[in-house]
Formats: sequence, structure tokens, C-alpha cells
Amino acid sequence: MRPINEVHLAEPGLAVVEVAAADDATAFAVQELLARRCTVAQADRTTRDPDEPGVRLRCFLDLRQAPTE
Repeated sequence: MRPINEVHLAEPGLAVVEVAAADDATAFAVQELLARRCTVAQADRTTRDPDEPGVRLRCFLDLRQAPTE
């Protein structure tokens, strides 16, 4: 995964969440749960690290805003 950029955490209420899960479905389910609670810049794919089990997904949260329906 790319390094976390300072701009992603530049203000209180901004967060980067990295999900490690057994499979894509689980990772996207966690992202969906987060999206119900706050505004999320959703990821559209997961990544796999060679020689590591499971998948990773990174999304960016803004706790200052309510999610849009």
C-alpha cells in the first residue's frame, strides 16, 4: 500500500482506516459499516501482499460530516 499522506490527516476528524480481512466480501462489508456512520472515500478494490494471507483495503474517513444517502 502507498504511504499515508499528511493531507489525509491534516485536521481533527479525518482518519485513514486500513482493513485486513480474509476476503474481499468481508473487507467491503467493514467499509460499508463505516460508511453508515460517517463520510467515507470508499475504496473500489482490495490489495493482496505476496506471501501474506487475506486482503487489505484502505479508506479515508471524515468524521466531521454525516454520510450522504
